[in-house]
Order: sequence, then structure tokens, then C-alpha cells
Amino acid sequence: MVGSDQPSPWWSVGRYADRKPFLTARRAITKAVRAWFDEQGFAEVESAILQVSPGNETHLHAPRTEIIGNDGARATRYLRTSPEFAAKKLLAAGEAKIFEFARVFRDRERGDLHLPEFTMLEWYRANTGYDAVMADTIVVIAHAARATGIGRFSFRGRTADPFAEPELLTVAHAFERFAGIDLLATIANGEGDRVALAAAANARVRVTDDDTWSDIFSKVLVEHVEPNLGQGRLTVLFEYPAPEAALARTKAGDPRVAERFEVYACGVELANGFGELTDAAEQRRRFAAAMDEKQRRYGERYPLDEDFLAAVAAMPPSSGVALGFDRLVMLASGALRVDQVVWTPPAGET
Repeated sequence: MVGSDQPSPWWSVGRYADRKPFLTARRAITKAVRAWFDEQGFAEVESAILQVSPGNETHLHAPRTEIIGNDGARATRYLRTSPEFAAKKLLAAGEAKIFEFARVFRDRERGDLHLPEFTMLEWYRANTGYDAVMADTIVVIAHAARATGIGRFSFRGRTADPFAEPELLTVAHAFERFAGIDLLATIANGEGDRVALAAAANARVRVTDDDTWSDIFSKVLVEHVEPNLGQGRLTVLFEYPAPEAALARTKAGDPRVAERFEVYACGVELANGFGELTDAAEQRRRFAAAMDEKQRRYGERYPLDEDFLAAVAAMPPSSGVALGFDRLVMLASGALRVDQVVWTPPAGET
């Protein structure tokens, strides 16, 4: 029995009633977005959550579990941080336009904009440039706003019109405008010059001796760039520097930048998209470097999914994007935190 000095559980009648308007908005948004994908000829898929590798990014952490076979043999598996590996295997198998409302999991994440378990809306187009999924993202956000009837997103004193023409801004221009840094001058042969960026950023952020080029880049991005994005209207931040390419291909004609973009509203990152890399050897190199850095920082590394790397080599030129669905619902419903818009909060929380 809950004591009088303890808060009532989230499922109590009074507290659940407070959540109902946000959940009603979630249903409306889900229905509208799913209908749009259907109209566009996308196939909705449901890919496996248990994976050999949860993803190979330095700062993403996945819950680990173990499966036991009929013979008693044990094998380590991870809860996915994204459906990306499975989606690209489907592209290699011949699917051309797919989307998924995917449940994904990340350790070390909890806050107003983060949950350890959340819904990621992810979709892919084969044989299509990444400007197409960039345009898709703006349309999906507008459909969410239209589904709830909200005219303007608001978050922490910032507002954005989801129906206005979005701002298109390269990362290099954003660093120049908001931090006075010539970012591309610190990149050569696809690699970041740590000394050059440290010198350029030293007056803007605190740089420590063990900061890498990527650390300094992230500090400037978080402290000086992101707070200025998605103000009054959506911002599409694109042409990420090559050292931050992740699973994106580099831009033809300018190897300093990659075909990667992110979409912001009210300073909140909503989506992250790529013109997908199809060079398996390069993807392996990037993953190995990221896992070496994860080992150095956190004392752990995740295995490479060899089946995924084989699929990368077999898949057609494609583009894809991952959108934080709970964050979109939060903005489109007027909620203040993502945990207000999920049907049940993280296990163990009241």
C-alpha cells in the first residue's frame, strides 16, 4: 500500500487522467503519420529487437542480455539502439521503401528529452538522394502538428512554426555564425585536426587535454549552435563534417563533409538522417575506430555485425532518417517532457 507520504503511482486515476490528453494526441499523430507513409507506398516493417550488435557508435550504450538455446548454449545479445542494421538488411534483400515505429533502448539516458526505452520512427528510400528523406521529415513533422491542431511548437521559452519554410543551414555556416569558427579549416583528408580546432574553439568552450576533435566539435555544437536552431521555424542542419559522418557517405566533390543532416525545433533535435554509406570496407574502418574509442573511454566494446557489413556492400544507394517519435509527440501535444507522452513510463518509476 502506498503510504500517505509517498506520491501516488503513475497509473492512479488522478495522475493517469493528467496524461490522457497527451496520449490522445499520440494516437492521432501515429494514425496520421502511418496513413501518410501508406499513401507514399512505404511498407511498414517490424524488425528484431535482439541483435548481435546494438550499433557501433562511441557514445551509445545498450542493455545486454543472454539467450539460451535448446541445447543450453548461451549467447550474448543486445537490445538495439536503432533498427538501422535490420533495415539495411531489408534494403539489401530488395525492399525499396520501408518504415518502422521501432522500440529502441539506450543505457545512461534519462531526462526531459531522454528515456532508456523509447520509440524511434525510422524510414528508408532505396535509389533516392538524401534530400528526399530530408523533405519527408519536414512533411512528417507538419502532419504531426496538423493531427493535434497545434499551430506552434513551444519548449523552454522557444517557439517554432512547424508549417513555415524551414531554415537550411550547413554545419560549417552554423559554426561560423554562432561560434566564429572556420570548421572546415580543421578538416583534412576526412580527418579532424585536433590542434587546429582546439585553437579555434579555446575562447568559446572549455578544452581539456584529453579532448579529441570530436569532443571539441560536440562542445561547440551543444553550447553555441544547437540553442540557436529551430527558432521561429524548423532548422535543417546538414553537411556534417566527415569525422562525424557515422553511417553516412561523404559528399561527392567535397570529402570534408558528409551527407548527414539533423532537424531541430525549439533547440530540440528531432531527426538524424543519412545518404547511406554503401562501402563496407569504409564502414568497417569507422566502426573499428569507434569501438577503439569506446574501449578507451568506457572500457567496453560491441562486436561487429558481419551480416550487416555484408548487407552494406549489397544494398543499393539509399537514404534514411531516424526521428525521435516521443519528442515529436511532446512538441505537437504541448507536453513538457517526453515521459508525459509515453503510455507507460520506464519500469520502476512512479
